[in-house]
Amino acid sequence: MSNTQLIIEERAANIGNFLVGRLLPFRQKRSVGPFVFIDHMGPATLTESENLDVPPHPHIGLSTLTFLFDGSIMHKDSLGTAIEIKPGAVNWMTAGKGVVHSERTPNYLRNTQKTLHGLQIWVALPKELEHCEPSFYHINEEDIPTWTANEIAIKLIAGEVFGKKSPVPVHSKLYFIELKSTIKQTVDLGKHLFGESALYILEGSIVSEEHTYQSKQILIAKDSSLCSFTMNKNTTVYIFGGEPFPEERYIHWNFVSSSKEKIEQAKTDWKNQTFDKVPGETEFVPLPEPRTK
Repeated sequence: MSNTQLIIEERAANIGNFLVGRLLPFRQKRSVGPFVFIDHMGPATLTESENLDVPPHPHIGLSTLTFLFDGSIMHKDSLGTAIEIKPGAVNWMTAGKGVVHSERTPNYLRNTQKTLHGLQIWVALPKELEHCEPSFYHINEEDIPTWTANEIAIKLIAGEVFGKKSPVPVHSKLYFIELKSTIKQTVDLGKHLFGESALYILEGSIVSEEHTYQSKQILIAKDSSLCSFTMNKNTTVYIFGGEPFPEERYIHWNFVSSSKEKIEQAKTDWKNQTFDKVPGETEFVPLPEPRTK
């Protein structure tokens, strides 16, 4: 697993209108709207003997969004779901009161050289839905709204904005947008966005307030608006955000909740293996032990 995920330590800095770093959450900013975690997975090339194998592990109080640029993952969960996700599609799993899932290289790819590259995102649930029944949805690439405006290719992966709505069944007011530009041009989204907003640069670079920001950086707008910025040629960015919740969200391992007590209960339940099981899977990821100094 260690060679299939590139975890880059955060290095947040105050620059101009932005808080800039590598991953969400920052120490200075724990969430953007309902988004509480974003991980850039890969890009990684796996040999014939290397595979992605994340055994069953639990979640509570959140929805997970998986979006791949390259490669393939077989998702299995305690609801009985078993589905392969490929680039451009969306896996949207709402944990609610508790769900368990595994993520692995599909069997037909396990003895081949393959690549893996994508984003894994956690979206907190509204307080009244934190204990809802778990659910899973797979949305095909062709069902994601895609259009071109001012020579920018736009994809609305999740949420509602620009007068359009993604079929991903989100639980709060949010947006997750892809912008691709092959030419240098200025983008102004200020009148379209709402709540808190941030931008992740996958490839290329952008310029804002005479500062240049490179790929693999997350920019969180301090004034809740990205306003305008310039995309250099051959640049791809993801813009995410929405209305923040009034209550703080706590994160421990894979658990997200507005209640520390619910997190402690989930830890106990996972230690005791009382969560529902993933059909056909017997391994599991143990609860991490507390760090000792």
